[in-house]
Amino acid sequence: MLAAAVLSIVSEGETYGYLVAQRLLDAGLGVVKGGTLYPLLTRLEQDGDVVSTWREGRGGPGRKYYSITPAGRERLTVLRTDWRLFTDRATAVITGGKADS
Repeated sequence: MLAAAVLSIVSEGETYGYLVAQRLLDAGLGVVKGGTLYPLLTRLEQDGDVVSTWREGRGGPGRKYYSITPAGRERLTVLRTDWRLFTDRATAVITGGKADS
């Protein structure tokens, strides 16, 4: 579900890879290395969920900025629904309760 977390962060506004990784770390999800994050962002772009633009850096290297697309917003809605269902069912199993359908 890393894709859902990344897509959710991008949905909040245009951002670039390092800031996505920093947000994941700040949220307590640990260090997500570039070798994991950038291929995921590329896949989201290939799937039409995000678009990217390249910008020259101010006194440093350029950056690729990512924005969510309408299709990406739809996918995020589905991913969030799937996540809620999964967590409800997993919680029911772990706590010995019954999951809502």
